[in-house]
Amino acid sequence: MHTATYPHCGHHVTCQLVETRKCKKSEFPGTLAVKMASAIHTFRDHRDDVNCCALSPTLLATCSGDKTIRVYSLSDFSELPFSPLSGHGYGVHWCCFSTCESYLASCSTDAAVIIWSMDTGEIMFKCEHPGRSPVRVSAIASDSSVVLSGASDGTVAIWNFQSKTLRRTGAVTEASVVACSFTPCGQMFVTGCTLGDLKVWDLDLVQLHAEKDAHDLGVTCCRCDSISQADGEAVKFRLVSCGQDSQLKIWIISQHAASGCRMQLLHTLKAQSGPVLSCAFSSDGQLVASGSVDKTVALYDANHGTLLHTLSQHERHVTTVAFSPALPYLASGSMDKTVIVWRLGDGGSAQCAEATAAVCQGRKRAGHSRLLVSDWAEEHVAAWLAEEGLEELVSTFKSHSIDGPELLGLTKDTLAKELHVGSVGLRGKVVRKIEELRAALVGSAAPDEFLCPITQEVMKDPVIAADGFSYEREAMESWIGAKNRTSPMTNLPLQTTLLTPNRMLKMAIARWRATQ
Repeated sequence: MHTATYPHCGHHVTCQLVETRKCKKSEFPGTLAVKMASAIHTFRDHRDDVNCCALSPTLLATCSGDKTIRVYSLSDFSELPFSPLSGHGYGVHWCCFSTCESYLASCSTDAAVIIWSMDTGEIMFKCEHPGRSPVRVSAIASDSSVVLSGASDGTVAIWNFQSKTLRRTGAVTEASVVACSFTPCGQMFVTGCTLGDLKVWDLDLVQLHAEKDAHDLGVTCCRCDSISQADGEAVKFRLVSCGQDSQLKIWIISQHAASGCRMQLLHTLKAQSGPVLSCAFSSDGQLVASGSVDKTVALYDANHGTLLHTLSQHERHVTTVAFSPALPYLASGSMDKTVIVWRLGDGGSAQCAEATAAVCQGRKRAGHSRLLVSDWAEEHVAAWLAEEGLEELVSTFKSHSIDGPELLGLTKDTLAKELHVGSVGLRGKVVRKIEELRAALVGSAAPDEFLCPITQEVMKDPVIAADGFSYEREAMESWIGAKNRTSPMTNLPLQTTLLTPNRMLKMAIARWRATQ
């Protein structure tokens, strides 16, 4: 363990190296060749665009515009019993695990950051971003001491994890904050915005460095390497960033006692033909992955900047990529509503299977949550009853062979006369839960173009904004009223706040409703 303290602007920034590499000057060690990358599992549970995915040693978390976060075990790719997590009022933009894997952070257009327990799925605490601006990105420091959130109004907020209190907040840009990442020591962080700038900050919100126009047209994502390097009196680490300019860039950031903080561009990678939306380092720093509007995932040698693989299985924009910290897995999510897990290296390796079994702890499966209710068998209905706190009815439903389709057809009368559920209150609770299942089915059957991108609900009064997308009028007016001058869909500036009624879409929705 190495500790170094560096003054800047009359104060000190202390960096603790979690691991030190012995390298020649600014070079990082060479990578081991990845001979192949193969898709081993595809998740299709989300009902809207997948915005982010995150991996811990044993878990995969995904979040979506459908307002939910889903959590899976990497041992058998089953969904955990408490998944999906539903606590946000609008689409969820970002999720990330704590280093210990015990917690998951998520953030949303609803201006909230929620910290979830990965043991129970319960909400540990909820932070409301100052000014109630939509939160685009969040991060947890490596030591889980603080939580960071970045918002559409150009501000960040730093929360004390233990006391659950706001530590500091302030403006870091005139545009939207869409990317942030803690440095390996957890005492500094990097932000990226829709103006294209990358900035390095300490936890007191003192700016240590600004890289203007790092990406033309805007930054979309940035991630720090998890490993630091000591070089004399300087601490160095790498940063990968990507943007609307269709480029992926790898930087080296150095913090020196005499010269302060500096950024140096190592590689500019241009293997993808559209804007690059997401990027990530592997846990050992050997690889970099990126996802693009061109529907591909690019895998690079992080040290030499050479392209290793282009993965082309998604049908729409690839919005997120993430590496497992313990297994040879890469996950990618897309606007096609899927998440793909890729195995890097020998796809038939027994060693990989053994590593998976050793790392993962085999959490229980909740199969019913991955199926449409109309496809539920009797055991899925029983699992749903238990999840909803209706365990006392499991034996009754089993004795009457109630499966998914029959569940949807139950009424208060059939519960009383055929299933002999005597309690009026219990019958009412069951019917309310069934109505929720029916509503979810109706929502999932609605064409995507009928759903507001902000609320993810069927629109009643659709309007066209300056970005060309249609939104529910009330939701878009609230968005603009919160001083958001960027598009909820693209993060690019809106040239005007004028909203135009979409009468054709409104009539189409009315015709669709009439058939329901």
